[in-house]
Amino acid sequence: MASIFDQRTLDFISHSEAQTRRLGARLGELLQGGEVIALQGALGSGKTRWVQGLAQGLQVHEPVTSPTFTLINEYHGRLTLYHIDMYRITQLAEALDLGLDDYLYGEGVCVIEWAERIAAALPRDHLWITLYHLDETKRRIVMRAAGERHFQLLKDFHRLAFAMPARNPT
Repeated sequence: MASIFDQRTLDFISHSEAQTRRLGARLGELLQGGEVIALQGALGSGKTRWVQGLAQGLQVHEPVTSPTFTLINEYHGRLTLYHIDMYRITQLAEALDLGLDDYLYGEGVCVIEWAERIAAALPRDHLWITLYHLDETKRRIVMRAAGERHFQLLKDFHRLAFAMPARNPT
């Protein structure tokens, strides 16, 4: 069950890699283009699994892998997904030299792993997702919306991902 600490934060537990992917897919189904999703979490916390789900929700049919060495992977589905990995970036200037603004302010969906390394460059309106490794399979996921567009996205995600199924009256 998800809990909302305030109107802009959603905090919940994923119990498996498959559930993490499914939740990412739910978010991907809601995306319309122009969103910026910042991912933060230690190695093995589920960032890439989340992106794999997101890609599924965007109807990307090719394998999604972490772009640690290439820095940016581009996938085409219902929308273009820019999967950016800032793990090897040590200074913000390096990221900006990659043309980061083109991705952050473009029409596709921009998802950034290790986003804390470039936080100063993010648009004011974005969705910040922190993944915490709890045990072999469980992950705590905290989503925080900055800006009105991503706040609405968070509300829509909460409704889609955590709505109780309708009961059949008997």
